[in-house]
Amino acid sequence: MIRVAIVEDSKTIRESLTHFVQTDPECQCVFACATAEEALAGISKHQPEVVLMDIQLPGLSGIDCTAQIKKMLPAVQIIMVTVYEDTERISAALRAGACGYLLKRCTPAELVSAVREARMGGVPMPREIARKVIASFQQPSPVAAGIDELRPSERKILELLATGLPNKEIADRLGLSPGTVRWHLENIYGKLRVHSRTEAVLKFRSIKTT
Repeated sequence: MIRVAIVEDSKTIRESLTHFVQTDPECQCVFACATAEEALAGISKHQPEVVLMDIQLPGLSGIDCTAQIKKMLPAVQIIMVTVYEDTERISAALRAGACGYLLKRCTPAELVSAVREARMGGVPMPREIARKVIASFQQPSPVAAGIDELRPSERKILELLATGLPNKEIADRLGLSPGTVRWHLENIYGKLRVHSRTEAVLKFRSIKTT
């Protein structure tokens, strides 16, 4: 059972998201609230595995809330669910630690699929959003140089990361400890000039398509 929390200030949308989650037999909504402040106060108690987060919240923003939740619960996967499609907000959300980005016009099936994908270590986002993120990485910059700086072992870890494998499975495949994989990932993030696994995967994919 995937434990899901919802942070959305619109009561109607919050109830709809809760209903969509609850209709899937593999998901359970364990916590739903209207503000970032409520989320930060209750998230540790409810221990969700996936959080559906609105960006525009009263008070603290969803992006700032995401950054604080990731400090409290690093393993939680946070998907932004919003009406905003601009690259600036998308990039800010990913830098804050979000693993995915959905638009509120998505279907219930797409929402549930994203929850499952996030839980498995994937990067759920619609094609139009992924294209915008990749396009931002393809702007003239020393992006490829970051990949060239990676050692063969680091590149292998990045390739496995891009397939959606969580750290533990990467460690098992390469005969490493999870701690060693985390250490390598920190080095990879630094060389690629990114702040999260999602940004690393998207940058890797953008370079492979150029």
